[in-house]
Amino acid sequence: MLALEIAFWASVALLVHTHVTYPLALWTLSRVRRRPGARRPAAELPSVSLIVAAHDEEAVIERKVHNALALDYPRDRLEVLVVSDGSTDRTVERAEAAGADRVLDLVRAGKLAAQNAGVAVAEGDVLAFSDANAFWAPSALRELVEPFADARVGYVCGQVRFTEGGANEEGAYWRYEMAVRELESQLGGVTAGNGAIYATRRDSYLVLDASRSHDLSFPFEMTKRGWRALYAPDAVAEERMVPTIEGEFARKRRMMSGLWDIVLADGMLSPRGYEPIYAFEIYSHRALRYASPFLHLIALGTNIALLGDGSVYTVTLGLHAALLVAAALGSVVALRPFRLAYYYVTVTASIAVGLWDRIRGRIPRAWEKAEGTR
Repeated sequence: MLALEIAFWASVALLVHTHVTYPLALWTLSRVRRRPGARRPAAELPSVSLIVAAHDEEAVIERKVHNALALDYPRDRLEVLVVSDGSTDRTVERAEAAGADRVLDLVRAGKLAAQNAGVAVAEGDVLAFSDANAFWAPSALRELVEPFADARVGYVCGQVRFTEGGANEEGAYWRYEMAVRELESQLGGVTAGNGAIYATRRDSYLVLDASRSHDLSFPFEMTKRGWRALYAPDAVAEERMVPTIEGEFARKRRMMSGLWDIVLADGMLSPRGYEPIYAFEIYSHRALRYASPFLHLIALGTNIALLGDGSVYTVTLGLHAALLVAAALGSVVALRPFRLAYYYVTVTASIAVGLWDRIRGRIPRAWEKAEGTR
């Protein structure tokens, strides 16, 4: 029984740590240890190539190009580059008509391949990236490039705000996630980014295999190479959210199927090249977050086995049951607490389902738009 008790309490402690005590630890550390970044005078703005990889984005690409051209950034220092990844609609035609500086029309090879192709012809000293359906605030590009005044900074991601969420609670998760990333940025650096708004130096850019992801790979890969990966909260982009939690599950499932190679085979969990504070962030935020469905299963299984060994295990099993019942109700009841429980259980399950897809070799290299986000 001792082994069961250790397994139960260890799994519970790790779940509590990744979701609760880790952010509290970051907040405490940030009060006593902060790494300030340099600020760039306006006259020293770098040249920027803004690369938008797009597949069948005729519905939004004109608006995206107009949004990019309207940014508060010197026009002679901004190159807007649209890379069509095998689009079968009028994406290329509309991007050209909207005034993009350059439009590449490629055969379909996946988002990473499209971005690599864009980088190969881009002329800017800083390479910025955005999704076709993400629209930046006028000051976003200035805020995004400002941290590059520090010669050690190789990667910067901005803040994405979701609109028109419907029943999906992804917006609540992202507000929490952005708060954690801001604290990470003040210490070791961010452990992940987002596709809506981010940038790298030309010198720090890494050409990755098509199965990988800039969002997950760039921060830790660049950190291992001596660069810093930061978060710029005032660099804001807006994007429409997947309207349903079921749609969010499908989107995350696709993402998670490719996640496991990055975590297990590509060196994310290897401490080589990390400072201690960044290793703490990676293991607390990434490793434990991705292990959470399995930690839940261990906690639930050992909890059932320990019934009768004390009233505390009856209480903890009741809490497990309450979460599952609330999640079940959240699929049909519009009350926010139930929807949050449904979102948490569904998205946590997507991690495990993504692993199952990976085991079966179902890793999508192409990309599809999430329904309702355009």
